Amino acid sequence: MNIYQASYDCLMESDPVVKCQCATQLYADWQQGAYSRDENDTVTPVMRIKEPGRPARPQLVPVSQVKQRKLSSDEGRASLIHAVTHIEFNAINLALDAVYRFRDMPDAYYGDWLQVAKEEAYHFNLLKTRLQEMGYAYGDLPAHNGLWESCVDTDHDVMVRMALVPRVLEARGLDVTPAMMQRLLDCGDTPTVELLEIILRDEVGHVRIGSRWFHYCCEQRKLEPQATFVELIKQYMSGGLRGPFNESARLQAGFSEKELQMLTKLSL
Repeated sequence: MNIYQASYDCLMESDPVVKCQCATQLYADWQQGAYSRDENDTVTPVMRIKEPGRPARPQLVPVSQVKQRKLSSDEGRASLIHAVTHIEFNAINLALDAVYRFRDMPDAYYGDWLQVAKEEAYHFNLLKTRLQEMGYAYGDLPAHNGLWESCVDTDHDVMVRMALVPRVLEARGLDVTPAMMQRLLDCGDTPTVELLEIILRDEVGHVRIGSRWFHYCCEQRKLEPQATFVELIKQYMSGGLRGPFNESARLQAGFSEKELQMLTKLSL
């Protein structure tokens, strides 16, 4: 069985329940040696995927049209949880695309990203269940497509993908989640905070995986990682970076002190 075809099939699955089951099984089967790799595979050609598998809802709208609600209301908390649930769903697809698309990496790379896909599926299910407890379902509220659009923008180069998706976009979650948790605690929403603690712990590991393979790519190309990272940010992140940064979490996730200093200079 070819891991590229298997990852593609899971990536294009539109039913969230089936996608999560598939992502979990993919990792288990990979660990058991059930899949082969052939970077010259002609049966599963690498294609640009503008639309991955996803359900008809939520409705996708521009970021500016996603309403921000106060967390003091049940509706406001559900809106926040729905937004994070949507991020986790997209993160499953992002991890699967990293396996499907980039075919000249070491075996450990594929194991890492299959593990990420499995853990993102776990996060999605945790949050989906929490929404249901609050009387909502995934898809009830509009969401934006920014994370997948960044996936498409970086589909030409594994080094660019590793730099900008895990180490910029997903790393932003490390920065904002602690304050989000505190606001929810202030509202008495302990159950959601407990879920976010699990997700934050795992996301440090996901960003660390991105750091690992970004540095690997730089080493292969004889590029200095910190300077390369900054240049990629300047080239691709036209809107700039937002601070402040969760320095302790980012250090655990593979950033250096020098990188954090440079990021602070680049931030808005």
